[in-house]
Amino acid sequence: MSKKSALQAGDVPSKAFPDFDLEQRELPKSIEKAALGSGDYPYDEKLKRKKYEKQLYELQIELLKMQSHVKKSGSRLVVVFEGRDSAGKGGCILRFTEHLNPRQARVVALAKPTDGERGQWYFQRYVAHMPPRGEIALFDRSWYNRAGVERVMGFADQDQVANFLREAPEFEAMLVRDGIHLIKIYLDIGQEMQIKRFHSRRHDPMKQWKLSDIDLIAISKWDDYTRAQQEMFRFTHTTTSPWCVVLANDQRRARLESIRLVLGSMEYEGKDEKVIGTIDDKIVGSGPEFFYGREHVD
Repeated sequence: MSKKSALQAGDVPSKAFPDFDLEQRELPKSIEKAALGSGDYPYDEKLKRKKYEKQLYELQIELLKMQSHVKKSGSRLVVVFEGRDSAGKGGCILRFTEHLNPRQARVVALAKPTDGERGQWYFQRYVAHMPPRGEIALFDRSWYNRAGVERVMGFADQDQVANFLREAPEFEAMLVRDGIHLIKIYLDIGQEMQIKRFHSRRHDPMKQWKLSDIDLIAISKWDDYTRAQQEMFRFTHTTTSPWCVVLANDQRRARLESIRLVLGSMEYEGKDEKVIGTIDDKIVGSGPEFFYGREHVD
């Protein structure tokens, strides 16, 4: 990535960290120290790798059982992954699909709409990617782009955003009535953790492809994204299609809990409740404290 990024074009990196420079090779110790606990994250240590890998292996076996049930029963499963930039959506989805049969499980990660798609009903291009009977679709970002990046970056006007917030619950209710099992997961991280991950992407040549100018601008628009996120929850968290937030400062815990959420919502032959375990309510929830309380913006 060229050093002449959006940040070098004059944007302030962050109101909270005005002196932070993404081009500096060493991450400031104050940000490094605060990253894991940022956003009121309740753990002060990451989950140990050995424990994580053991649990992940067992949960992935359960995912295979679940996929077999989906195929045999003709079910249709859609899992939507949304979240802050760098929250770990792609890594989480990878652990879901790692051992699944790709013929019946696919990832949907759409590029920006074409000119033709901009002239369609907004939800139309997403309808085309809904799974047929017996299959699973995992959306790496989704129609909620309109409530997040399009709103914050000015790609959608106020009327378009208002229409979306009103219509999204209706659209999702249609999907559910048509027989789709819909799960919406929002991965959230603290501000220092986001900066740490962006810094890693900027300086690790194996990760630089993950960093775009829109990501860089997101650093300076933290509060705008928070407001958009809170309003999205207010309008689109419904009994038919609820949101579940997973605090993702520790990617290992976030991946395990996301898989548990999906497995816990499905019934399938041979389901091992002991392996699935219980959801960690310290980092997973759908209540006001997860939607609004931790990052209140006046």
